[in-house]
Amino acid sequence: MQLDRTIAPDFHAIQGVHFPSLQQSFLDNKQPLYVVNIGQQPVVRVEVLFEAGTWHEQCEGASFFAVKMLSEGTKKRTSIQISEALDQVGAFLELSHTPDRANVVVYGLPKHLPVILAVLTDLLTEASFPEKEFENLRNITLQNLRINLEKNAFVASSTLKGRIFGEKHPYGLSQNEEAIRALKRDDLEDFYEKRIKNRPFRVFLSGQVTDTEVALVNRFLGQHSVVPPPDIHLAPVIQPQPEALWIEKADALQSSIRVGRRLVTRQHPDFYQLVVANELLGGYFGSRLMRNIREEKGFTYGISSSLIPMRRDGYWTIGTDVKKEFLQATLTEIEKEIERLQQDLVPDEELDLVKNYMAGAFAGSLNTPFEIADRVRLIVLEGLDVDFYSNYIQRLRVVSAAEVRYIAQKYWQWGELQQVVVG
Repeated sequence: MQLDRTIAPDFHAIQGVHFPSLQQSFLDNKQPLYVVNIGQQPVVRVEVLFEAGTWHEQCEGASFFAVKMLSEGTKKRTSIQISEALDQVGAFLELSHTPDRANVVVYGLPKHLPVILAVLTDLLTEASFPEKEFENLRNITLQNLRINLEKNAFVASSTLKGRIFGEKHPYGLSQNEEAIRALKRDDLEDFYEKRIKNRPFRVFLSGQVTDTEVALVNRFLGQHSVVPPPDIHLAPVIQPQPEALWIEKADALQSSIRVGRRLVTRQHPDFYQLVVANELLGGYFGSRLMRNIREEKGFTYGISSSLIPMRRDGYWTIGTDVKKEFLQATLTEIEKEIERLQQDLVPDEELDLVKNYMAGAFAGSLNTPFEIADRVRLIVLEGLDVDFYSNYIQRLRVVSAAEVRYIAQKYWQWGELQQVVVG
């Protein structure tokens, strides 16, 4: 029978997804181990997380450099030897740093886990912070910062965060050359000693995991003693600067626009309504901002709005780049689209379309065991309900047009939004 290509296939809306159960246990040294056993391929990911972000530093920049320097040498291995040890078994190391925490992640095959964990343990307990490698990293960081400061979009985004939270707040802080140059090797070592070495941590083990892998993690990471970090009692005060800021660059051909405000975390009762309202406004390619400002007006190649929920706080932003002559008109159209959401109910057809898109995008973002494990990890780290992601799609689907209008009225009053323009 020949397929009739003039007839569209049946459409079935995605109603939900199934998340694997999380297995929690404790290593011998009482540190929690979370296991997500999922996947058909023999590959595992070991992720060790420390409360060692910008929130926990006493010297600006120390947390970023301390984490990045972990693989630059230990008392037993040089940076080259660390790389060679991991390369020989096909393992891949990632060192990441956020305002909230530090992540040390290694991907590899289960059969090579003893080698991988030996190197990982070395980084976490015997990092040496060699002076030469520190200077190299400092110079690379300064060079990258200078390049980024020439980009209007980078300056606009980092400036907006500083305007929302305050330039010295951990969520508003941006790298600056003065602080980087003032940093000393001893500052990194001090941060390492206080926040990472023999300090509390959590381990997330995901992929194709058996009791053998769990036992290996305990053998390498569960045997050294762990003591609480010293109290530093940081309580940063949010100091927003509400007035619009325009940073002039005479030679710039385009201007970067950022509009935003402080918002909520994932635990907030309005979170799901905000997610849907944001998607309608600027969260995907068919959003209202894209249809108006890109397709109808031709002011920009792209414009988007984003919710950025974090551990202790969150913010929302609209971002785009336009020619200078379209700058004011673009701001006017952004305000108009927000006002439309505040005044008129979203048609059912448009709301259903957005919800179906969001359901498909969410389901499509769970293609690998590690993408699923990332969601499970977030549930643990942010103290979310165990069914937060299992019921995610259902909770989005029940958001009504009236709730979208309520959200736009409550959170997106134009006079309360902060604006940054660079260009």
